Amino acid sequence: MVLSKAVSESDMSVHSTFASRYVRSSLPRYRMPENSIPKEAAYQIINDELMLDGNPRLNLASFVTTWMEPECDKLIMASINKNYVDMDEYPVTTELQNRCVNMIAHLFHAPLGESETAVGVGTVGSSEAIMLAGLAFKRRWQNRRRAEGKPFDKPNIITGANVQVCWEKFARYFEVEIKEVKLRDGYYVMDPEQAVEMVDENTICVAAILGSTLNGEFEDVKLLNDLLDKKNKETGWETAIHVDAASGGFIAPFLYPELEWDFRLPWVKSINVSGHKYGLVYAGIGWCIWRNKEDLPEELIFHINYLGADQPTFTLNFSKGSSQVIAQYYQLIRHGFEGYRNIMENCHENAMVLKEGLEKTGRFNIVSKDEGVPLVAFSLKDRSRHDEFEISDMLRRFGWIVPAYTMPPDAQHVTVLRVVIREEFSRTLAERLVLDIEKVMYQLDALPSKLMSPTLLAKTAAKRTELETQRSVTDAWKKFVLANKTNGVC
Repeated sequence: MVLSKAVSESDMSVHSTFASRYVRSSLPRYRMPENSIPKEAAYQIINDELMLDGNPRLNLASFVTTWMEPECDKLIMASINKNYVDMDEYPVTTELQNRCVNMIAHLFHAPLGESETAVGVGTVGSSEAIMLAGLAFKRRWQNRRRAEGKPFDKPNIITGANVQVCWEKFARYFEVEIKEVKLRDGYYVMDPEQAVEMVDENTICVAAILGSTLNGEFEDVKLLNDLLDKKNKETGWETAIHVDAASGGFIAPFLYPELEWDFRLPWVKSINVSGHKYGLVYAGIGWCIWRNKEDLPEELIFHINYLGADQPTFTLNFSKGSSQVIAQYYQLIRHGFEGYRNIMENCHENAMVLKEGLEKTGRFNIVSKDEGVPLVAFSLKDRSRHDEFEISDMLRRFGWIVPAYTMPPDAQHVTVLRVVIREEFSRTLAERLVLDIEKVMYQLDALPSKLMSPTLLAKTAAKRTELETQRSVTDAWKKFVLANKTNGVC
């Protein structure tokens, strides 16, 4: 006699996911469910919801890498379970991080001897790197002021109004006053002369941006260095420079090797760069490099006896995945100087293709510069009927994510759209984007203006009968539908 066993419904495998009971009712959103569900159902529920996210490859708002070679993807998955902080257990990973630090330091012309090792650290991104660099500047300034018997309770930092929000975070979190150089129409980066004028005895450093997020422009670090050198000699201060090269640090050495912005300038004491931007690694890796050991106060470095080894560490967090460090090393040795130069040249050429295509439409002013991060920032010449935010919104219908934003003070009256050109943004995609922008402009021309003032709307309504108004709206929408109607066979 064969004995059979009754199987509870919760133990049954999901033979048809979308016919199962697990997708017939909503899961709790903010509380853990009471019961388990099969792995197939959990995967499908999450995967279906993620379908509503944008396509990362078409996210032209972001500088962050969204594509890597399959071989690197394999290395990432093979090391995704390694905790980088366990240096004694994963000594090779630690060695690869040290190699990356030294390669990047040499790329930035750090004054290192033949056998001297660089001073730097891998971070989660440029935000953490900036926090660490800022802390080093603050501590060195405090130590110097304390030794001179002077107050050290009111540190400040000089930046342009175009800096990324992480600088404001640093200032707020670590009690440093931030003094911003305002922008002006047609000049969307920090003015070095104005910045140096704002420097006083409490200034811990001046932050220069190599690749503004607003328009990709490089700030003039060489001029800033020369002006600071003169002021330091006059005052006896030692105000130094930190270069936020989050976007431009992996561009300038390859496209503009003669440009002096790095450790070739004596007052540049530290540099941060994002490996997950033009370092060509997925999100989660940044680097901070110091000129020499004296620029990183020893008291900020912790020596931890953890899992059997002395581990010097200077980070804001402890545990961290190893995969992005390994991916960075892969990219550095895989491409080498030649490969990075070829990739950056291609990005620049595609940016020029996009820029020229937009200029040919006759509808836009180009706000970005040819020299800088490969991106194109542009604004409408005529904003009387429609604005940049409407263009951004309508481009999403084609899959493109193109941000529209206003400039910081005192240029907030300027609104721009920005397209970031990454490694995987091909020539074909650049040409396709121009065509889709032209389609959007044609569609907007057929729509009633959303920018008509209330007074003008009232005057227009007074001149028309209700029937005439209805007809004009209907005609406008007819033109819009006809313009998008296509013929085809199934």
